[in-house]
Amino acid sequence: MSETAKTPADFWFDPLCPWAWMTSRWMLEVEKVRPVEVRWHVMSLAVLNENKLDTLPEEYAANMRPGGKSWGPVRVVTAAQQLHGDEAVGTLYTAMGNRFHNAGEGVNRESIAGALADAGLPADLIDYADKDTYDAELRASHKAGIDLVGQEVGTPVIAVPGSDGDQIAFFGPVVTPAPKGEEAAKLWDGTLMVASIPGFYEIKRTRTQGPIFD
Repeated sequence: MSETAKTPADFWFDPLCPWAWMTSRWMLEVEKVRPVEVRWHVMSLAVLNENKLDTLPEEYAANMRPGGKSWGPVRVVTAAQQLHGDEAVGTLYTAMGNRFHNAGEGVNRESIAGALADAGLPADLIDYADKDTYDAELRASHKAGIDLVGQEVGTPVIAVPGSDGDQIAFFGPVVTPAPKGEEAAKLWDGTLMVASIPGFYEIKRTRTQGPIFD
């Protein structure tokens, strides 16, 4: 199959979220076993929650408020995209996730700076963590994903072609650990299958296990 025949999968993520990280690692596995091209986009939990901070647990809300730790990573990724192109988005996301989640460094200035170095991007991009220079572009990227799926979701959001070729978007899938090989392929095939059913909206069960980073 030619490169142009690959199925596009648009993936919106917030680097802060460990569950989005798990799903993103699954999508990288899918690229190995199916003719799929993932296109990475930023969304922001801070933007998603900015009008309902008073209803959130205080520790979580503190991360979402201006100056909270949720803003730095998405701002830096957006700056990288604006200044160095779309290809920087997935590369930097992988570098951030490896440090934030797999290595357990958490989200802080040092781990963001380390991720920039790992991704081969200029160190001075860290300065955008505290700037609103590209917040309009960040919000536009966020809106593009949310407009496809609706407000009552979190991250990740995945958009795939539906039965008529138009994009169908979902929150999730939420899975741990990230499936590999044939298991990754089966979950992808199932995602496309449910996306092809008009009127399908949701499958869900209570999470009984936390993220497994492997």
